Amino acid sequence: MNKNEFAKKIHELTPKPRKVLELLKAGKTDDEIAKEINASPPTVRKHIQNLCDHFGIEGEIAGVKRNRREDLIALITRVLNSKPTDVVNSKDCYSEQIPPEFERLIKDKTESFLGRKFVFDAIEEFFSKNPKGYFTVVGDAGMGKSAIAAKYVLDNPAAICFFNIRAEGMNRRELFLKKIRQQLISRYQLQDAGDADLSTLLTKASEKITAGERLLIVVDALDEVDQESTGNILYLPTILPKGVYFLLTRRPYNQNEKRLNVSPSVSTKELDLRDYAQRSSQDVKEYIWLLLNDAEYKQGLNQWIQKQNHVSTTEFVEEVAAKSENNFMYLRWVLPAIANGFYDNKPLDELPVGLQGYYENHWQLMGMTTKPLPKNKIKIVYVMCALRSAASREVIAKYSRQNELAVQEVLDGWAQFLQKQENYQAPRYRFYHESFIDFLHRQDIVQAAGVNLPDISAEVADIMTEGLPGYE
Repeated sequence: MNKNEFAKKIHELTPKPRKVLELLKAGKTDDEIAKEINASPPTVRKHIQNLCDHFGIEGEIAGVKRNRREDLIALITRVLNSKPTDVVNSKDCYSEQIPPEFERLIKDKTESFLGRKFVFDAIEEFFSKNPKGYFTVVGDAGMGKSAIAAKYVLDNPAAICFFNIRAEGMNRRELFLKKIRQQLISRYQLQDAGDADLSTLLTKASEKITAGERLLIVVDALDEVDQESTGNILYLPTILPKGVYFLLTRRPYNQNEKRLNVSPSVSTKELDLRDYAQRSSQDVKEYIWLLLNDAEYKQGLNQWIQKQNHVSTTEFVEEVAAKSENNFMYLRWVLPAIANGFYDNKPLDELPVGLQGYYENHWQLMGMTTKPLPKNKIKIVYVMCALRSAASREVIAKYSRQNELAVQEVLDGWAQFLQKQENYQAPRYRFYHESFIDFLHRQDIVQAAGVNLPDISAEVADIMTEGLPGYE
C-alpha cells in the first residue's frame, strides 16, 4: 500500500478510529489511548481490530495467529513519515472531502494562514465540555472569520461544510440543505435520505457515530444568507442529537435581529473577535512579518521601508498593525500595494487607517472623486455590483453600455479587489469581498459618485430581459 492509497483509506475513517490511528503512530499503549479518547481498553482493542480489517491486515496466516496491532503499527511506520492527520490534510486528499465549489475559497483563505490559536482553543474547549451545540465566531468584515472556518475544515477532514457566498448566489437555504445532505449521505452512508430535512439527516448520521465521536458542521458567513422567512437562519435545528456540533461565523448584528434560537438542552457560545484585540494584534503583527519575508513581497516592502525617514522594520510592523485595526483584509490589500509601488509617494504616517479608510483612499486614488466625475468608470463599477455574479469583460461592457477598452481600464485599476476566474473561455471577474460592495453602497459614497442605484439595477434587469448573448 502506497502513501496515497493509505491516505484515501484514512479519509474513509470516522474521527475516533482516525484518532486511534494517530495515537498508535505516536507509540501510545492501549491504556494510554483509552485515556486519550475517553474509552475503555476493550473498546480501544475493538477499534484496532476494525482498523486492521479496514487496511486489509489479516488476523492469521497459515493457521498462525498474528499480532495485528504490531502489524498495523508497522504499516503506519512504513507508509508514513508524519501523522495520519497530516496525510489527510495534504493537497492530494483534502479535495476529495471538500465540495468542489468550496475548494478555491478554502485554498485561498488558508494559503498564508497563521495564528488564531485562541479561537481554535476556545472551539475545542466548547466541543469537549458539551455533548452538542452551536459555537459562533463573530467579527467585523475582514477580521478573518472565513479564514478561520476554512482552516478548521482543512484541519478536520471529517467536518461537513458550507460557505455562504452572496456574490456567487451560494447563499440560499435550498442550496445549503442540498450540499449538506450530499456530504452527510456520502460521509455516513445514509440510506433513504435523498429528500430528508436537516433534523432527520442529523439524527440518521448521529446514529452512525460511536461514543466520543463528533459530527461537525461548519457554516460560514451567516450574514450573507438570502432568507426572508422567519425562523432560524437556514432553518438550523433547535434541537441537536448528541455528538452533533455546528461551527458558525457571522458579522455582528443587533440582538433584536437574532436568527438562531435553540432548545435549552443545546449549548451555545459566541466568540467575538472584537473582544480579543490584544491577541488579534499579535496575530496581525505575525502576519506582517510573514509577508516581510515572503519571496513575492520581501524586496518591495523592504525597499519602501528604507525610503522612510529613520523607520525600522519593527516600527513599520507596529505602525501598520495599528493602522490595520486588527483587520486581515486591510493587510491583504495594503501590504501588496506597498510592495508593488502603489504608495511610493506616501510616507508611513499617511497610509490609510482601517479597511473603510483603505477603500476610501483607493476610491480617491483611482480618480473616482475628481471633477468632473468619471461617470463611465463609476457606472462600470456599479454595474459589476448589480450583476452580482462573475462576468466577462464583454458582458460587463454590454450591461454598462461602455466599450471594452473602458471596462479593461477599470478591471486593471481595481485588480486587487477582483477575483479573476480563468476556467472559462473568457475570464470572468467579480469583487472579491462583500465588504467592498457594502462600501460602494454607503450613502455618502453613492451621493458623491452621483449614481442612482435603483436606476442601475433596473437598467441591468432590462438588458437581461433582452436576452443579450454571452451572459449566463
